[in-house]
Amino acid sequence: MDVGINYLAVLLAAASSMVVGSIWYAKPVMGKQWQKLARVTDKDMEQGVAYSLGITAVVSLITAYVLAHVIYLSNSYFHNSFLQDSLTTAFWLWLGFTAARIITHDAFEHRRKKLTLITISHELVTLLVMGLIIGLFGRP
Repeated sequence: MDVGINYLAVLLAAASSMVVGSIWYAKPVMGKQWQKLARVTDKDMEQGVAYSLGITAVVSLITAYVLAHVIYLSNSYFHNSFLQDSLTTAFWLWLGFTAARIITHDAFEHRRKKLTLITISHELVTLLVMGLIIGLFGRP
């Protein structure tokens, strides 16, 4: 089976991750609370920002590509609308892989529950927006 990937949708979904993150972690939204809970100062944020953004761009591209791949397979199996299968696939992948793994790691690292909630909520929004973009482009 050939898996169809819409590469424009993948690029836009990856870019959306950067947009969602910049809004989510803006100080008036969750940024101030996140910095306090994560014990990250403004000076910490300024150091290595280019490296952090570069890593984020690469990882977002990987995430969007894998998500598009799994969405195509889900849609091939379930045969719902491509948009519906995109959003439900994004949700289930978030729940089973992202949220579950972050919660596990944060529990062992004794991170504050509010910090974990901020992180997993951000990841949910990120994956759903990626799924929305991929879903709106439809099957290639």
